[in-house]
Amino acid sequence: MRIGFGYDVHVLVADRELWLGGVLVPHTHGLLGHSDADVLIHAICDALLGAANMRDIGHHFPDTSSEYKNIDSKILLRKTVSLLRSAGYSICNIDSTIVAEQPRLNPHIPDMQQTLADAMNIPVGDISIKATTTESIGFTGRKEGIAAYSVALIEQLPKSQE
Repeated sequence: MRIGFGYDVHVLVADRELWLGGVLVPHTHGLLGHSDADVLIHAICDALLGAANMRDIGHHFPDTSSEYKNIDSKILLRKTVSLLRSAGYSICNIDSTIVAEQPRLNPHIPDMQQTLADAMNIPVGDISIKATTTESIGFTGRKEGIAAYSVALIEQLPKSQE
């Protein structure tokens, strides 16, 4: 068994959709990035890749490549899971925290869990997502951006299951 940790942050801007956990969340601002800037999925990808010692999301899906411009991050997640499978690993569970003052995210968490479970082809019960604020402290508290942290546990498949 191996564990990995991921972190991502993006700035909030007007005139962008807010995608978190593969779900469109209604809000006045969205996250700025080369892709759809889904901080939760990016943190999960980094946690998975880190657990397998496969570098990070930027190494596999560089923001300098036009191929990934405005890409749906669920595609990046599916590609990450495929990389893990090719390396002989399966996902045990994911535990994540989103840090944002607004919008309220708790109503969207079940949809995020289901969307992520579908993208990774794992049971929804293997994905934990929490939402918190920083009580108006720091860049997330000032509503300048959103951050996400994720931990992933993976296990090596027996040679016959790879």
